[in-house]
Amino acid sequence: MTETVLISPEELSALAATRKTVVIDTRDPKSYAAGHIPGAVNVHEIFTYLATSTAEGVAELNRKFAAAFGAAGLGGEETAIVYEQSMSTGFGQSCRGYVLLAYLGYPKVKILHGGIAAWTAKGLPTSTAVPSPMARVFPIDPLAAPILIGRDEMLAALADPAIAKLDVRDVDEWIGESSSPYGRDFCPRKGRLPGAVWIEWYRMMKPDGDGQKFKSKAEILGECATVGIGPQTPVYLYCFKGARASNTFVALKETGIEDVRIYFGSWNEWSRDPALPIEAGAAGMVSAAGSTAAA
Repeated sequence: MTETVLISPEELSALAATRKTVVIDTRDPKSYAAGHIPGAVNVHEIFTYLATSTAEGVAELNRKFAAAFGAAGLGGEETAIVYEQSMSTGFGQSCRGYVLLAYLGYPKVKILHGGIAAWTAKGLPTSTAVPSPMARVFPIDPLAAPILIGRDEMLAALADPAIAKLDVRDVDEWIGESSSPYGRDFCPRKGRLPGAVWIEWYRMMKPDGDGQKFKSKAEILGECATVGIGPQTPVYLYCFKGARASNTFVALKETGIEDVRIYFGSWNEWSRDPALPIEAGAAGMVSAAGSTAAA
């Protein structure tokens, strides 16, 4: 990132008044219907879509989101602004929207820092009116920002100690008590990638007057230092499906850590292939097939 992608409610209000913008609400349809930023388009599949890194899976992801973003009115000239409820309550869904747009090569993307909670805290208006955006042809260039990696790249990285494999899931997933945020046994195996280090995604944020916001650069670098990650460390992130990892991706890139990638298929894909190694139980106990032992 050469400039910040985070904007304040006041900056969004000014931007919407002076430039072509498409505001994207990533929340569930019920929350959107109850009140959203005026003119915002609801694209909840940003959060719900489960990606895989097979050739077919990548092609489907490209098709699906080019269509969804085009239907929302993004044709290349507009600035996309993505938001969720708050930075800590939507499991990183606004940042997942940013990552998808950046991966697909969209040139102008911003994230509302603090989400709609920060917007309403400033006394800015909401609406229940549903807009009818003019559909556009979304300009897709998935090689423009090589920020996503697949299963094979992550597997190869396990043998490279210079690459930090950073798990940002909640603690019950990290220790192998649960396989996902959707239930203990949603996935067939529990555990973590061999050699991974852990920073729970919440640790990148802290409360301020408008709710949860990202910590300062110094604070985020301090969190990273606890697991041996510095500004020059290559970092491969994963979570369950790439949402919480997207939140951490934005935090690290905003801080100036240059080489950060996301394994977008994450644990949902990895755990379903019994040929892929996992670490479960006490640190250092690696299972190459099928282990579900909990820590």
